[in-house]
Amino acid sequence: MSQPFGMPGDPPVDAALAATMGLSAEEYAHAVEVLGRPPTYTELGVISVMWSEHCSYKSSRVHLSRLPTEGPQVVQGPGENAGAVDIGDGFCAVFKMESHNHPSYIEPYQGAATGVGGILRDVFTMGARPIASLNSLRFGRPEHPKTPQLLRGVVAGIGGYGNCIGVPTVGGELQFDASYDGNILVNAFTVGVARSDSLFFGVAEGVGNPVIYVGARTGRDGIHGATMASAEFGEGTESKLPTVQVGDPFMEKLLLEACLEIFASGCLEGVQDMGAAGLTSSSVEMASRAGNGIELDLDAIPRRTRALSPYEMLLSESQERMLMVAKKGREQEVFDACAKWDLEVAVVGRVTDTGRFVCKATPGFDPWTDIAREGDPRVVVDLPISLLADEAPKYDRPRRAPSTAGTQTPTVAPAEDLAEELLGLLRSPNIGSRQWIYRQYDHVVRDGTVVAPGAADAAVVRALCETEDGPREKLLALAVDCNGRHVQLDPFAGAAMAVAECARNIACVGGKPLGTTDCLNFGSPERPEIMWTFARAIDGLAAACRALDVPVVSGNVSLYNETDGRAILPTPTVALVGLVERPEHVRTMAFAREGDLVAHLGAPSRGALGGSEWLTQRAGRVCGAAVGIDLDAEAALQRALLELARNALTRSAHDVSDGGFAVALAECCLTGGLGARVRLPGAADRPEALLFSEEPSRVLVSLAPEARPRLEKVCASHGVPCTFLGEVGGTTLAIEDILEVPVAALREAHRSALNGIVPDA
Repeated sequence: MSQPFGMPGDPPVDAALAATMGLSAEEYAHAVEVLGRPPTYTELGVISVMWSEHCSYKSSRVHLSRLPTEGPQVVQGPGENAGAVDIGDGFCAVFKMESHNHPSYIEPYQGAATGVGGILRDVFTMGARPIASLNSLRFGRPEHPKTPQLLRGVVAGIGGYGNCIGVPTVGGELQFDASYDGNILVNAFTVGVARSDSLFFGVAEGVGNPVIYVGARTGRDGIHGATMASAEFGEGTESKLPTVQVGDPFMEKLLLEACLEIFASGCLEGVQDMGAAGLTSSSVEMASRAGNGIELDLDAIPRRTRALSPYEMLLSESQERMLMVAKKGREQEVFDACAKWDLEVAVVGRVTDTGRFVCKATPGFDPWTDIAREGDPRVVVDLPISLLADEAPKYDRPRRAPSTAGTQTPTVAPAEDLAEELLGLLRSPNIGSRQWIYRQYDHVVRDGTVVAPGAADAAVVRALCETEDGPREKLLALAVDCNGRHVQLDPFAGAAMAVAECARNIACVGGKPLGTTDCLNFGSPERPEIMWTFARAIDGLAAACRALDVPVVSGNVSLYNETDGRAILPTPTVALVGLVERPEHVRTMAFAREGDLVAHLGAPSRGALGGSEWLTQRAGRVCGAAVGIDLDAEAALQRALLELARNALTRSAHDVSDGGFAVALAECCLTGGLGARVRLPGAADRPEALLFSEEPSRVLVSLAPEARPRLEKVCASHGVPCTFLGEVGGTTLAIEDILEVPVAALREAHRSALNGIVPDA
């Protein structure tokens, strides 16, 4: 082994310095033992980011292994930049979801923007052209003084990046809760389409092959961003601003087009985007997957800042950068494409057979000065790849069930005016219109959006796939979901409900769910109650994915989402991709034809209010008995919905979820512009329990009267209860003997939901 000497002037390394970089005393001691010496300052930085929770998943890997990741539709499972599922004709949908939580709290615009940029790169690094994005957002109390600024900044950042690069943002979800006051969540999802036999992978194959840097120059932004994302917030959070990256969507557009052109030439062995931990993680991950080593010449790194040290170059998370391994002798093809798209490009290293990560730099050399390079480069990093990757720490942390104190259902007075209760829910920031958000996103760019945001339970986008026989149109259905209230009451059932609702949303628009990506947002893994909740949620996700045949093909874990010891609601967000066979199968939620029948599919409500928005508002906290989920009944319901859509037996479909039955009815009326007169299904002591329960596996459909016999037959064949409630028509929503509200009043309440946070909504 060559002896690292470090750089002159580097600070001395010891356990105290390691602790400031997030390493425990035991982890530092282990590194010293493996190396047989103390690491250099730069090596310590490399170890700290690669062993951070964000990069190593050291507290979650033991549990993630229980998720189902295989199936006949899976083209690429977890372990690469993104996952992929088969959509027919030799093509696949490539998708992933990532978190950018801590950066978005510190600097909302850039945090959210670079979250979008990062997930776009994850997808096009695989060789797929991105066609659509979604997001899942969580903010603190609507009345919290920081919430307006955070909401405005995040939405502007998402819109600014997505709109500029030309990828439509076609949907998402939003929720407010006091637990997110000091730690918001920004989860970004992107899907693209590629030929299944032409995917690219992050592997450093071929000893002697050149390692090529492509894209923006390296600066000091984002240094130790991965470490910051692996620690809880507390006093001085705003001082972490330098750890936030700065994005340039126009540069990313150039990078996207150049990469796709380079991929098509066949000159590459592997490619990896420089995301969390930047140049370090991309190099190490590529070498690890190939079982090789990698050697970098840091003098060759393109820079936009003077006097960058090796430590800074290796840990910078400057955006819009790629690391490529080209086939030896074909470097010029990469150079030519980069010249065409006006991108920086440089050979910065080579693939080795040593199994080590070696970096060299010349003391005092700075390409921004006129001083000639003098002296020989010095080794500043010489570490086993295995130490940084497969042999990174892995913990099965202690778990303990949290106390159920405080979750019991309080005594809640009967609702006196149920019409006003419904209007109050529609005015709620957790239920009402998201139009203020949607109108800041370009959701029609590329002309592929089939269903606009807010019109249906899932987005539907069109992708044209070029085959030998001409273009084939593919319709992808996309949904993202999680309700942390239900996860807090029962992590297993709540996480399963998130998967089920996502898949149900896709079935409601006429699609067959194919695969899942997740973004698991929890508090500190060092707290046994958090780890118990995390482990149970994993098991719930796994059970639902198996029951609904939607394997997990990619994902992300975001831990330490807490401030001053107070954790967020457990939020295992999931996004699903499905396939709609034909355009005529697409369904929205709109009640759009006078005289259509309204039916409730699924078991009628039991009146269970646990975790519901209505009860949470009444009690001022998350409480009540968990509502649970029957996954067999859910699977049967989704099969029935798909058959009904494919046989044109329904005109609309909308699932019962946040706000319950009454809110779902109101949303169908608002979307279609017509009222309805129905009766309330189910039986309970108090009508508000049936109106506002959020029990899963229930869908409202509308249909032509003549379709009723066939619909009943399909439901019976799948064992799905079907209750006819009434019909569409008029200008009011009337629920027999309970309430009657003009559609105009519903609309006014609904559109005002965000007014108290962003008055111009």
